[in-house]
Amino acid sequence: MKIGVISETLQGERRVALVPNVAAKLATFQVAVQADAGRQAGFTNDAYRQAGMAVEADRAALLSTADVVLSVQAPRLEDVALLQSGAATISFLQPATQGVVIEALAARGVTAFSLELLPRISRSQSMDALSSQASLGGYKAVLMAANRLGKFFPMLMTAAGTIPPARVLVLGAGVAGLQAIATARRLGAVVEAYDVRPTVKEEVKSLGATFLELELESQVGQGGYAREQSEEFLTKQRKLLAERVAKADVVITTAAIPGRRAPLLVTAPMVKNMRPGSVIVDMAAETGGNCEVTQPGQVVQVDGAWIDGTTNIPSTVPFHASQLYASNVTNLLQHLVSNGQMKLDFTDEITKGCCVTHNGQVVNERARQMMGATTSSQAA
Repeated sequence: MKIGVISETLQGERRVALVPNVAAKLATFQVAVQADAGRQAGFTNDAYRQAGMAVEADRAALLSTADVVLSVQAPRLEDVALLQSGAATISFLQPATQGVVIEALAARGVTAFSLELLPRISRSQSMDALSSQASLGGYKAVLMAANRLGKFFPMLMTAAGTIPPARVLVLGAGVAGLQAIATARRLGAVVEAYDVRPTVKEEVKSLGATFLELELESQVGQGGYAREQSEEFLTKQRKLLAERVAKADVVITTAAIPGRRAPLLVTAPMVKNMRPGSVIVDMAAETGGNCEVTQPGQVVQVDGAWIDGTTNIPSTVPFHASQLYASNVTNLLQHLVSNGQMKLDFTDEITKGCCVTHNGQVVNERARQMMGATTSSQAA
């Protein structure tokens, strides 16, 4: 079985799907990487060769001969046209925005797996690329905020006087939020956090942050994610959060619902009430943003506050993001392969959960819903 690793073509994407030190796990397979695929992440062609991988300059030849193609982002339509019928792909397929590509993969007879659709169970933790990348994103978001904020994060006591610590508010206490809390605390900030899931309260407190107690209904959805909330709930939530946002020097927003627009948490009036020079880093910018005035892919100043809408934050730390992603992908691949060949068991929760296309059809109900499909199909 030949495994092909292609370079990423999306603007700003610096990660690579497989790195040399992880490739050793796939030593029993023929593994080839497109030339310079790892360059932006810090991995040279020679490093891949030393790890026993072939380096191929011809992308089209690699795609047309690989049995399994690994990438970070979904393949392009022109890439899909080159794949063998019966081949497989593993990536972040993003069904909500890549429906045309998914339909093309099905039509081509490709079996495609999407990492964001992995079921959140204990057996899949080592494959959970969403969590590994979110953790890096939460860390980097705090550093981005600290770099832009015109204040110290920690308390500073000097002969000239005492500088109080920065106040950081983290909205959303999933993987990214918890890492943001931990990073802000390590930098010496006073941290508050809010999440619609009361079950995360103890995790927040264990990191040294204050959990904002808002007497509102629990909003826990499928798989432990926050579920989509009613407009009535959101209106009450914004009112209760307005005071905390106004007092914060930094706000990190991390709330996301898979396949849906990010919930609006920070309104334009809230931004207007923030102190000049305050910073918001909106980690949900790619899906519309948690802040009303976020401009995806841009850093703007609104009413004196900085709004950072940087997208694909994990890609700004590409070396370690690629290492973690490569481990996730390799662990999933090893789960899908038996005796050197891909053998799919659709009674297995992991396989069934992340397989999107197979035998010429879109077989994943969650993916179909994200794509706007009205009918369902089951994998055999």
